[in-house]
Amino acid sequence: SITAHANEPLIVAHRGASKNAPENTIPAFKLAWKQGADAIEGDFHQTKDGFIVCIHDKDTNKVSKANLVIKDSTLEDLRSLDVGRHHSRRFKGTVIPTLTEVLATVPEGKKIYIEIKSDESIVPALIEEIKESGLKTAQIVVISFDEKAIHSLKTIAPQYKAMWLSSFKENASGKITPSIETVLKTLKQIKAD
Repeated sequence: SITAHANEPLIVAHRGASKNAPENTIPAFKLAWKQGADAIEGDFHQTKDGFIVCIHDKDTNKVSKANLVIKDSTLEDLRSLDVGRHHSRRFKGTVIPTLTEVLATVPEGKKIYIEIKSDESIVPALIEEIKESGLKTAQIVVISFDEKAIHSLKTIAPQYKAMWLSSFKENASGKITPSIETVLKTLKQIKAD
């Protein structure tokens, strides 16, 4: 169910059932739903010809024998790659899915966490594909380490939840960066949820 109480953890399949199937692929997402996930999380980049594809890295080196840079490649180029074989022979022939294909796997009452891995230029196309999917607003959560991407999404489509991701680092003197104040200021400026 989409509504969870504070004492009920939400089970989010990170990159799908990524231990049992190739990460960020349709087999991984379908298996996550079969295993009872409440939500899936996927990583998205935009191709040279404007398609949004589900892959974590900015290139295909980790998941394929070929090394194509996503933003410099066409969907056709990327779809010619086998991204399943590296996981196991059982997944030979698995291709990089589009956002539309991933959204189509989301059952009623379940959620998807869409992580923008590129910059804010992806946002208009992302919003259009989300709208065309037929999923309810409450089923969509957009996340990104790029604060401009979150701000753009909240400016264009404030009805969708959008959360800014941040990490903290400690330097040799023990100072934590960014500061809590900086994080809170950024969250307010970009209108993140």
